[in-house]
Order: sequence, then structure tokens, then C-alpha cells
Amino acid sequence: MKRLIFAANWKMHLGPEAARGYMETFLARVPLLDDREAWFFPAAVALHAVAEAARGRGDLAVGAQNVHWEEKGAFTGEVSAPMILDAGATAALVGHSERRHVFGETDAETGRKVRSLLAHGLTPVLCVGEKLEQREAGVTLSVVGRHLGVLEDLDARALAKVVIAYEPVWAIGTGKTATPADAVEVHAFIRDFMGREGADPGQTRILYGGSVKPDNIADLVGESEIDGVLVGGASLDPVTWGTMVQTPLD
Repeated sequence: MKRLIFAANWKMHLGPEAARGYMETFLARVPLLDDREAWFFPAAVALHAVAEAARGRGDLAVGAQNVHWEEKGAFTGEVSAPMILDAGATAALVGHSERRHVFGETDAETGRKVRSLLAHGLTPVLCVGEKLEQREAGVTLSVVGRHLGVLEDLDARALAKVVIAYEPVWAIGTGKTATPADAVEVHAFIRDFMGREGADPGQTRILYGGSVKPDNIADLVGESEIDGVLVGGASLDPVTWGTMVQTPLD
């Protein structure tokens, strides 16, 4: 059975000391999870601190927010897959909308990152999603399909290791949230794409991200097409996040 993923993207918040305090509070409130996992994506400087705090808990995982596709070299400010692995990461976000739209990262670069992570035994969490004007123009599935295209030449074994996060850009940090029906439509499209590429669509884990909060998380994870959530701002408080991670399921 697939376990739900509750993923926290801290973005550029919480350094090592703050991260240790956060994890102490979180762990005191959240006992071992049975049917779900809590994943943390801290800033690179806090990766090791969070990984150390999560050590021994098989229901917890730690990942990086970004990664470079080369193993080493003259790439000032970047971190590589071997580096984040050494720091305790087991996954990394790739293609996040902020990387695409703020830093100008391309699908080609995202694809190279996916392959680097897979080559080092790490889980890529591929973020896909449309802007507001694209949704209003009715091209949501076309945009998502283009983002998914970076996976097209991977074999079934590699595809099985990829997690997809659907994050409508217009819903990130805006307070607007796609309705469960909106999310389900896109998740079903993603699942169909993965099946056509050779993955087991029923085993592909697809998360929803975009203004997920305590008051809407139950409706989202209650949908069978939604295998978890990728949460930004609401995950920055360990008490709130601990409550969200333990959301009861019907």
C-alpha cells in the first residue's frame, strides 16, 4: 500500500539552530506514523541538522530544495547530488515553480537534475504546474505535459522512483487553492502519462502543493488521486505542521 507523503518545503527559512529546535518540538508531538510519511526540505545549510534529528525514524525523510546536475566543479553556490547525500538527504525537489520563474531554470536543466538524482540513488520530487493565465487559457494539461516531458526517456524502473508534485503556480503563497476537483483532474492526467511511459500508474505517488493549510488539507488528502501534499508556509510552525501531518483520514 502506498503511504501518503506530507512534505514540508521550508524555502529560505530556518537555519541549523532553528531547525534543530523545530525538529525537537515536532518529534515530541508526532509519534511514529503508520500510513504516512513526513518529508522535510530544509535550506541546504540545515540539511544535516534535520537529517540527524530524523535519524532512526523510518517514517521521516529529508531532502534538498535544489541540486546541480554535475557531481563537482566550478559552479559557485551550487550543491551536487553526492553532497546532499553525504548530508543525509534521500530526495530533492526539482522544477519547483520558484526555480523556474524566479531563477529561469528550464525543462532541460530540470531533466538533467532528475537524472543526476536517480544516478545517485536519490528520489526526485518533480514539480509541475501552470500559471494563472495558462489555466484561464485552458492549457493547464498542455503545460503539465510539457513539464512531465523531462521523464520521457526513463525506463519503468527509474520512473518508479520519481515522485510528482502538482503545484498550480497561481495557488502558491496566494491563499488561493485549487479545488479537490481541479487537483484530481490534473493528478489523473499525470497518472495516465506515467502509465503510458511504462510506470505502474497505481504506484506513482502524486502530491498536491499550493496554499495547503490546516483547514483544507483533509479534503485534499481524502481524494484517492492525491497521494500527499507539498506544503510551504504552513509547515514552518512545528506545532501546526505536526497537526497537519496527523490529519485523520476517513
